[in-house]
Amino acid sequence: MSDAAPGATVADYKTLLQAVCDKRPSGTRGRLALALGTNRSFVSQLVNPNYAMPIPAQHLETIFEVCHFSPAERHAFLAAYDEAHPGRRETGEPATGTRVVNLTVPDLGNVRRNQAIDVMLTDFVRHLVHFAATIKD
Repeated sequence: MSDAAPGATVADYKTLLQAVCDKRPSGTRGRLALALGTNRSFVSQLVNPNYAMPIPAQHLETIFEVCHFSPAERHAFLAAYDEAHPGRRETGEPATGTRVVNLTVPDLGNVRRNQAIDVMLTDFVRHLVHFAATIKD
């Protein structure tokens, strides 16, 4: 396999991501940057197929959630991602269900601050679940 092949497949899945983002409302890239805890220029590089920088596997679920991938879009993206990076994604079975936990937090009186808290809580739970999954029974 030549060195050019991985770059081409990275461009393939980034092209799919770019198409999904382009169909979403304005501000999606900003919300994605906030959810990933990065700046907009990092997201621009993630989405742009001209940049060969691969998308870190730990960001995939957040990207799917924030960008509202359809099942077909998600399937196509993951097929291209797996071709570009065999074995990089977790191979464990996805969670079979969810449960609802209600949490009361103060209203910070500012939409951006409230959104930041929401994103931080979601990210914390995602990391907590990942950590708990590694604990031996």
